[in-house]
Amino acid sequence: MRIISGQWRGRALVAPPGAATRPTADRVREALFSMLTSQFGSFEGLRVLDGFAGTGALGLEALSRGAAHATFVESDAAALKAIKANVAALQAPAAVIAAPLESLGPAPLPCDLLLLDPPYGEGLGDRALAHLAARGWIAPHALISVETARKDVLASDFEVLSIRDHGKARLHLLRAPG
Repeated sequence: MRIISGQWRGRALVAPPGAATRPTADRVREALFSMLTSQFGSFEGLRVLDGFAGTGALGLEALSRGAAHATFVESDAAALKAIKANVAALQAPAAVIAAPLESLGPAPLPCDLLLLDPPYGEGLGDRALAHLAARGWIAPHALISVETARKDVLASDFEVLSIRDHGKARLHLLRAPG
């Protein structure tokens, strides 16, 4: 797995061993960041939350493209070790929070871009969005990407900008209210 574009383009990322973490495939990341680029134009200065972060590939991709800061949230010990190694290797401007996303407290600052890739089939996307909104993690007009399995339903109250299927994955691109 590698960074696709930006200042760290081509840099390899550490992934935890085993099947407990399901990294977003390169082609799905490419599609997602194409969608985000068409909405943002530039990632310069954005604050990013990478929830259910796994390897941290999504947040690191945003940082590589110019985002100002990323917060990675992950509870799996092996994934946390990989994220910390990736952040250190890239000297990325980031914070790593070792906790379940649904236990996050109030946000120090709201995020402009939220990248959520919860485990498939558990309904965590909707619960995560509600929790993050209640704790102030979502800035007005923020863009939110939620990756689910194709068969999973996301019943959020956010504006749906796009839904795209990529293999077994479904990308939901949402906008927070202003």
